[in-house]
Amino acid sequence: MSSFEQGGPAVPAATSAGPAPAWASHRTPSADRPERVTVAVYAADPVLRLGVVQQLRQRPEIDLLADADAERAEVSLVVVDQVDDDVAALLHRLRHNTATRTGLVVATLGSGSLQRVIECGVAAVLRRAEADQDQLLRLVLAIANGEGVLPGDLLGKLLSHVGSLQRSALDPRGLSLSTLTTREADMLRMVSEGLDTAEIARKTSYSERTVKNILHEVITRLQLRNRAHAVGYALRNGLI
Repeated sequence: MSSFEQGGPAVPAATSAGPAPAWASHRTPSADRPERVTVAVYAADPVLRLGVVQQLRQRPEIDLLADADAERAEVSLVVVDQVDDDVAALLHRLRHNTATRTGLVVATLGSGSLQRVIECGVAAVLRRAEADQDQLLRLVLAIANGEGVLPGDLLGKLLSHVGSLQRSALDPRGLSLSTLTTREADMLRMVSEGLDTAEIARKTSYSERTVKNILHEVITRLQLRNRAHAVGYALRNGLI
């Protein structure tokens, strides 16, 4: 059984019977200041946890919580190398805690993992290489304010993925949001690359007459003037 697959509450408290669990949080001793954001830090690697805790405990805006209080944190920060099944299980548990919003500080995150963490309710992502004190503070404050934060390249991947899902949901047979079939979009893409009717026919194994009819149908249906106009329309609407 991995250190993440533990029974009981999502955030077990440390006891005198043994060391604190791998996923642990810390509190900076200080007087109660309600305006501060309460934060719990989780990391399987104690070195990673210590690095983030040391960065945040220096900030007066942050109130780092002890293990016993971690479930009432406004913000939960999960610090990992990558998203595996154990990390996903923790993120799912945190998602069910309505008192907290979750941020992820991660070394590497592919497009598949990005979808996974979004499904787990993660509100914001920061790459570990960029996780200095100022960036961590901005991340925590953004999460506490109900904002979502993603690195620019990951946001682009997410938007592309969402767009693909929308097109599939609209018509599994291949209709896009702007009423182009996959075949029509492919032909317009070839037109944009400078191919003529005969070349498109050879690449698609259609007759030249069929290629002309398909392109004519697109131009007529979308009330466009010619092939160049159709290519421009498709490019502006992100269809090719």
